[in-house]
Amino acid sequence: MAKIIFTIICLAVASSAHAKSSIFKCTKDNKIVFSQHSCPTEFRQHKIEYQLGITTETDSDKRIKTEDPLQALLNKKTISKERLLQLLDSEVYRLRQENSYYEILRASELQKLERNRYWQKKEKNDPQYLESLDEMNQHFDQLVTANAGAIDVLIARKQLIEEEAAKAN
Repeated sequence: MAKIIFTIICLAVASSAHAKSSIFKCTKDNKIVFSQHSCPTEFRQHKIEYQLGITTETDSDKRIKTEDPLQALLNKKTISKERLLQLLDSEVYRLRQENSYYEILRASELQKLERNRYWQKKEKNDPQYLESLDEMNQHFDQLVTANAGAIDVLIARKQLIEEEAAKAN
C-alpha cells in the first residue's frame, strides 16, 4: 500500500515539477503521510526529491523551515518591476503551454472516442457517441477558456505595470 501511495505521489510530483521539487515522507508507527512542509517533531522524516526525472529519498530528521513564496512576497512587500514583469511573462507562457497541452489531450481523447465508435460498429451520428464527443469538447473548452481568462488578466496587469514604469521615467 505504501509503495502504491509513494508511486502516486511521485507521479503527481513529476507532473507538477519542471526541474526540481521535493516533498517529505512523514512516518509515525505504521502510518505514512506525505507533505510539502517539514514533518512535525513526533514523526520520522524522509525527504523525497525529484529532479530531472530522478527520484531520491533521503532520511533527514533535520527540520527544514519552508516558507510559502506568496507569504514571503506579502511580508517583504517588495519586488522589482523587472522581476514582476518576468514572473508575469513566465506565467503567461506556462498557461499558453498548458492550453497547447490541453489541445493535445483533446486530440488524443477524440482518437480514443473514434476507436471505440469504430469497434462498437456505431455510426458518426450515434447519440451516445455525439454525447461523449460533446462532453469531451465542453470539458476541454472550459479548461482552455479558464486559462485564456487568466492570460488576459495577466497581460492587462503587465501592461499596467509597463505604463506606470513609463510614466515614472
